[in-house]
Amino acid sequence: MLIVVLVLAGLVGWKLNWFSKKEPSRPADPDMALKISKNTVVFNKAFGGLMDDYYALRDALVDWDTVKADQAAYALALKADSLPVSQIKGDSDIVKTAKSFTVSVGGDAKGIVGQGNIEQKRKGFNTLTDDLYTLVRTVRYDVGVIYHDRCPMAFSDSIEGFWLSNSSKIINPYLGNKHPTYKTKMLGCGEVVDSVDFTRNKQQKDTAAQSGL
Repeated sequence: MLIVVLVLAGLVGWKLNWFSKKEPSRPADPDMALKISKNTVVFNKAFGGLMDDYYALRDALVDWDTVKADQAAYALALKADSLPVSQIKGDSDIVKTAKSFTVSVGGDAKGIVGQGNIEQKRKGFNTLTDDLYTLVRTVRYDVGVIYHDRCPMAFSDSIEGFWLSNSSKIINPYLGNKHPTYKTKMLGCGEVVDSVDFTRNKQQKDTAAQSGL
């Protein structure tokens, strides 16, 4: 009987010792966003930086500031040239299309720097917006909602122009806050015509990851 007790005690002690030496749980994978977002952390960070420069360009046009507009456009061109499109999660056609529009975005931004006056820069900005809008939808950027806005009288009071925003509030970069005729009265002129929102797909993936699916 004593031998049985000693054997059982030994087994209990061995199990306790094994659990105490068991490898601690690993910290969360820093690339966990791969399970949540369609694209990689590296790509999302780079694309977010590109969008920030675009918004800085938009804001400079709102303020009629050609110097800041050139600075933002130049920074945007650099970001476009170095965008890691190879890290886009998609088939070869999506990557190829993204590369094409990335080149267009970079060229558009460089063209804005070379324009002599703010009216020409705004025309270049309109072209840039069209290409960037297509790029956003191609890569299915899902870190935030992007709004596609329209001004019905961007050029010569009769030709429309478009811009992108990270807010649904209308702040018009074509008429701005220093218009020679309207001053600040037309700053809120325009409408949201579309919202690019892939965040819902991201939220679904997030929920699935948390539930272990």
